[in-house]
Amino acid sequence: MRIATFFHSLPVVAGLLLVAGTVLAQTPTTGGPTPQAPDPTAVPLDGGASLLLAGSVAYGLRKLRQRRN
Repeated sequence: MRIATFFHSLPVVAGLLLVAGTVLAQTPTTGGPTPQAPDPTAVPLDGGASLLLAGSVAYGLRKLRQRRN
């Protein structure tokens, strides 16, 4: 049973390994102005952080309701 699962996942792993080099490749810049480095103290807070916060609040409320019952 384990061998069959291994052989079913082998094409997926091989595909990910083949694509990894393309994903990490960057095109070279040609003579244009060099981009400035971002501010080192800037932290990108986007939707992921708010979803994490909302999930933790919901989890805390659920645990409080379970404790009351």
